[in-house]
Amino acid sequence: MKFGIVGVIAFIIDYGLMNILLMFHMHNVLATSISFFVSLIFNYLASMKFVFKHRPDMARWMEIAIFFVSSLIGWVMNEVIVWISTSWMPHDSMYSMHAQYILWTNIGKLFATAVVMVWNFVIRKWLLDDTHTNAMNRLKSAENRLTPEQLEAKWERSFSHRLGLWSLAHTPKGWPK
Repeated sequence: MKFGIVGVIAFIIDYGLMNILLMFHMHNVLATSISFFVSLIFNYLASMKFVFKHRPDMARWMEIAIFFVSSLIGWVMNEVIVWISTSWMPHDSMYSMHAQYILWTNIGKLFATAVVMVWNFVIRKWLLDDTHTNAMNRLKSAENRLTPEQLEAKWERSFSHRLGLWSLAHTPKGWPK
């Protein structure tokens, strides 16, 4: 629920700013880059405060690195999809076909938003949220659920836990853990 609320607010920031910039005839790839990064800053601050809790088994620098590397990959996906949405239009279409240019940019952005939202949720849930193993266990029928001991063993073997422990062991002196 919190992930969705933060996502909706980030979406409004992203789309609102993008469309304001497009109204001033800014190229769609530049406009979506600016709006993406502004909404990313909001998304990071809100996600770390309300959505994903700090994991005691992972250093803060690793949480930040995961968030921003996954976001950069999402940004590339976003820009490629938006670029494709208007790449077939004439070169001067942001001036000569302004309404259609904005329409096709928004259509591309909607598709890009869906793709990037799924990417962000999956990668962040996998690497930043240590409750995913237990959540998946609760979805199983009662007779197929793992015992608390099996759940603990699965968590200890998980990539995200091992990455977290590695990050704690490799945190430079003086950095917060």
